[in-house]
Amino acid sequence: MDKNEIRETIARRAAKELKDGDVVNLGIGLPTLIPNYLPDGVHVILQSENGLLGMGASPAVGSEDPELIDAGGGFITMNTGAASFDSATSFGVIRGGHVDVTVLGALQVDEKGNLANWIIPGKRAPGMGGAMDLLIGAKKVILAMEHTAKGAFKILKECTLPLTAAGQVNLIITEMCVIEVTPEGLLLKEVHPEFTVEQVQAATEAKLIIN
Repeated sequence: MDKNEIRETIARRAAKELKDGDVVNLGIGLPTLIPNYLPDGVHVILQSENGLLGMGASPAVGSEDPELIDAGGGFITMNTGAASFDSATSFGVIRGGHVDVTVLGALQVDEKGNLANWIIPGKRAPGMGGAMDLLIGAKKVILAMEHTAKGAFKILKECTLPLTAAGQVNLIITEMCVIEVTPEGLLLKEVHPEFTVEQVQAATEAKLIIN
């Protein structure tokens, strides 16, 4: 798969996890592609932690409104009936458990559901943003991520980078497979037809549970 195919494969599969009426927060990057692949009849309410409920699609080039941006600074639109509010209220929505699903990217995740996705020591980082609050506040946490990084493991026995939150990840979706985080470890639920179980395990440092 090339880079675009990988991103589309992950976004398409992640979209299947969203249910009609869900309040959903999407992390920057790959997760923002997910609304393009929602199944027919599934309509979600997108929340942005900078203060918006009811975020719409990306605007056409040339029609951007500089006052309408998402938490990553990208241009957005507002759906009919959308509500905007201050950041404190937005984080009250998140911390209060009113977000059904958050879909985030990852630098590393491990077999205990620990996530590192905000900094590599020694490299400049824009900050943690709302990821820490989303990991604790959202009812379900899904990672939409490439399986490896230039051949290096991203799904580990134990994260080596600073954690964003511990033990909060529920599901991992990559171009190779779908993995559920369980109390017993990482359960391999699906394998993409282009790959074998053996290839998935070889690309994963953590030992997978295979039924």
